[in-house]
Amino acid sequence: MNPRNAPGRIVRVGGLPLHVLSEGSGPVVVLSAGLGMAWFDWDAVAALLVPHRTVVRFDRPGLGLSAPAAVPPDLADEADRIDGLLDALGHRAPATVVGHSMAGFHAEAFARLHPDRCEGLVLVDGSVEEDPRPRLPRAVRAAWARGAAGVLSAAGLPHLLGPAARRLLTRAGTVGRHGGGDWERAGYRTSRVLRACALENAGYPYQAADLAELRRHRPLPAVPVTVLAAYDGSESPRQLRWLARQRALATELGGRCTVAAPAGHLVMADAPEAVARAVLELR
Repeated sequence: MNPRNAPGRIVRVGGLPLHVLSEGSGPVVVLSAGLGMAWFDWDAVAALLVPHRTVVRFDRPGLGLSAPAAVPPDLADEADRIDGLLDALGHRAPATVVGHSMAGFHAEAFARLHPDRCEGLVLVDGSVEEDPRPRLPRAVRAAWARGAAGVLSAAGLPHLLGPAARRLLTRAGTVGRHGGGDWERAGYRTSRVLRACALENAGYPYQAADLAELRRHRPLPAVPVTVLAAYDGSESPRQLRWLARQRALATELGGRCTVAAPAGHLVMADAPEAVARAVLELR
């Protein structure tokens, strides 16, 4: 598909071209998807929010239709990216930031590093790491990720298997059946997206550790926080432990925990109305 036909536009944030889609009017809500995901993963949620809010979706570097970055992702950079995105779009008032999975790290870091720009937080099945201790130097994991992505790309695997791999991951993270659209099929065929996914995965433990350090030194502003936990309806020990960890995260952040059910980790696909409700009822 031709990127020129994509909804939204390209804006420069920190010198990097990012794909952004802004719709609606009223208070601003920024939607940031989890590891390796893109703007279209929020389609169902955005449709519910646009009548009530200005909804901003964007692709992190290398994902969706955004240009790749020269350096691996960093927690402070991701928080600054949200801040810069708001500036680039001319939104001066504080915004509510919705972070799914690993992007929950970014949303919380944004609130701590840019407290005057944050109106509230919704963490959608946010990542939780109680005691993150990366075992390898950051540069080593990043180099390994680049190398692995390079080898797979040279073999042509993104074009051959990328969309299928994405569908398998979506199926594993949902309780319903959700078909992939044209943009999903086009994006996950590229080595650019594969490399971005590899680098985000490699950077995960360091972002978790950076957030743990940030919590010790930068207080969370007095904004409402909702942790929306996914619950698939089972009573498995793994599922119950996850719910307990999500409740503990809400307690740590001084917020409330609500449950989306039935829903897998990709809550925005299984229960978009629960995400929209968490945003609209945030207080």
